[in-house]
Amino acid sequence: MKLESMNHVSFTVSDLGRSVRFYTETLGLSLIDRALRDTGFSESVTGVEGAELDIAYIQGPGDCNLELIQYLSPAGDRLPTSMHHVGRAHICFVVSDFSAALSALRAEGVHFASKGKCIVPAGPNKGKGVVYFHDPDGYTIEFFSKEVLEN
Repeated sequence: MKLESMNHVSFTVSDLGRSVRFYTETLGLSLIDRALRDTGFSESVTGVEGAELDIAYIQGPGDCNLELIQYLSPAGDRLPTSMHHVGRAHICFVVSDFSAALSALRAEGVHFASKGKCIVPAGPNKGKGVVYFHDPDGYTIEFFSKEVLEN
């Protein structure tokens, strides 16, 4: 088996319209498509009986897109959003002007998990800026500076 590329990452959201607005208006990504899915197809793919899905595809940087899914039925439970829970994940975007990106997020009222701007202390990303913040459903998003900010 050889994996060729990565097509998308996906989050299940509580309000698809709100999430689409966040990812397009706050983060500046573009909506590719939004559509309801056939229940029979959705049940077959997800294994969830009675799955009624509203799905949006968001154009991500590079070749990897973001898929946002709202289960219209059955309603699901909200999982803990803290990053230390097993099964939690996050997505990371590289930004060219780290300070400007943080200022733009602050202006939009985005909730930061990080305590200020952090600099990676070791490893392949040593010296790069990093920050965690949350989308409207509490998913963690990471911004990474493109350039080294400190050695």
